[in-house]
Amino acid sequence: MLTRVLAATVLALTITPLLPAERPTPQAGKAGRSETVAANGMVATSHPLAAQIGLDVLKNGGNAVDAAIATNAAMGLMEPTSCGIGGDLYAIVWDAKTQKLYGLNASGRAPGRATLAYFRDKQLTDIPTSGPLSWSVPGCVDGWDQLRQKFGTKSFKELLAPSIGYAERGVPVPEVIAGHWKSVNKMRDPGMRETFLIRDGAQLRSPNAGEVFKNPALARSYTLIAENGRDAYYKGPIAEQLVALSDKVGGLFALKDFADHKSEWVDPVKTTYRGYDVWELPPPGQGIAALQMLNLLEPHDLKKMGPESADYWHLLVEAKKLAFADRAKFYADPVFAKVPVTELVSKEYAATRAKLLDPKHALTNVPAGDPKLSTSETIYLTVVDKDRNCVSLIQSNYSGFGSGLSAPGTGFGIQNRGCLFALDEAHANKLEPGKRPFHTIIPAMVTKGGKPWFTFGVMGGDMQPQGHAQVLVNLIDFGMNVQAAGEAPRVEHVGSATPTGTAEKPKGGTIKAEIGIPDEVVKELERRGHVVERVKVNSGGYQGILIDPKTGVLHGAANHVKTAPRWDIECVAVRSCSSQSARRVFHRRGHERARRRSKAERITAARASSLRSPRPLR
Repeated sequence: MLTRVLAATVLALTITPLLPAERPTPQAGKAGRSETVAANGMVATSHPLAAQIGLDVLKNGGNAVDAAIATNAAMGLMEPTSCGIGGDLYAIVWDAKTQKLYGLNASGRAPGRATLAYFRDKQLTDIPTSGPLSWSVPGCVDGWDQLRQKFGTKSFKELLAPSIGYAERGVPVPEVIAGHWKSVNKMRDPGMRETFLIRDGAQLRSPNAGEVFKNPALARSYTLIAENGRDAYYKGPIAEQLVALSDKVGGLFALKDFADHKSEWVDPVKTTYRGYDVWELPPPGQGIAALQMLNLLEPHDLKKMGPESADYWHLLVEAKKLAFADRAKFYADPVFAKVPVTELVSKEYAATRAKLLDPKHALTNVPAGDPKLSTSETIYLTVVDKDRNCVSLIQSNYSGFGSGLSAPGTGFGIQNRGCLFALDEAHANKLEPGKRPFHTIIPAMVTKGGKPWFTFGVMGGDMQPQGHAQVLVNLIDFGMNVQAAGEAPRVEHVGSATPTGTAEKPKGGTIKAEIGIPDEVVKELERRGHVVERVKVNSGGYQGILIDPKTGVLHGAANHVKTAPRWDIECVAVRSCSSQSARRVFHRRGHERARRRSKAERITAARASSLRSPRPLR
């Protein structure tokens, strides 16, 4: 364990992360830290040790898919406040061999006993956001298996071994994660308390920042999967434990729900934006909302407007309102509902919708939103290997620890994604047995000339499609580098209609303006009829890797929002360290450099590795 922590710290020093007190106010086009660059491979996610595990997979001959699975498994241990094998997964993969993009929908379905009649009998008008009625079958593990079977080169035993070891020995808890871990203190479920709290005398409490957390139950679950494959989860002891809990607490799970579960390979959906092909996954996810926004923005000269103009922010928010109105009406599981995806992302449809845009006045007659969608807790990771296989993967419990329930002995919480069904018989996203709910998590990828150019993701519920559009405009229109594009101030609009058919705020909703948006811009937006709220913390975590089409060099980026400093661990030794002796030389030189560091450098490294940040988890 010590070797891995030192390795992560040494690599982190090459990035020179800013400490919280040193971070300037974000400015458009100016990053608080440099891009990470590498020639061979890169892993980007929000926990340094998880990224290091993925890096080790690349260095040991694995490909991008192998590294993504290993990294995701580690995140389930290290950031259980956001993700884990009780949640769902979506991924976009660029396969260098076939030169094609593949999409994976590894989201789960409603239990067979989950019917509208059941909820009507209980006199419920909405599905609860916690508890067993919010469950859908977790799809993460089957997603790993599908990825590994189609593209991977390593076994589950190899990919899960590092996380099993850390679950048994323990890992230090970062400060921001420790803050959100405190929610378990108020939970009553014995499984959650047994799994995620530690004993302090006669009391149980959440781990403090820097305290080592062990999860032997998760180690056992990972070991079952490593030895018996995905069937250990869906047809074996883990499914049995989950169904036993369901029977005990009044849930609707049956063994058949797990045995019948299967992920779906889907064709990613694209639009063109200024010569780039932007790819998202189709519904039930919300990815095409980003494409709809880009279609509405493309006819306008955003470069001339600039990233600090009220004209740009007004146009962006209005485009979001229109896209989200469609999201509320049409986005649903296409197996159960007719979703006009081709029409929604067409330029012709965008031209029709654009007639509703007024450059000087905010739309106020757009259906309003549902606060359920603002609580999403998610992790994102992206990997590019030496052969330029690319993975864009996002995984989530939905909100925090999910439903607030855990089957004793399993080591993970169960998601609450099922609360995003509508209970309206006429709604496209209505609850039906075996149906997948609307999803907020969306990975993305951009190609140029038929080759991968940029793989990225943004976290934060409704912020995700808004963040995708803003990051791409920053890159393509405003010419920012990949780091600045994610650090630049953003706005988040809340109050649009939602796929549950409910409304939140009248008068067109509210713009949440991040730190760094100029005061004069805020005042001008208010003059145009927008309700603007200044926020003290910036939203929507981000990671991305851009492949320079001329040099092939990788440019990696991540912002500080989630568990800052956010790390891009670069794989600088994949190709040059192909032999065991070369790897020994690489590690020996790394340790020699570490020994030569000054005392001040060591203090800086120790402070940086504590992952401190004043910003909340999103």
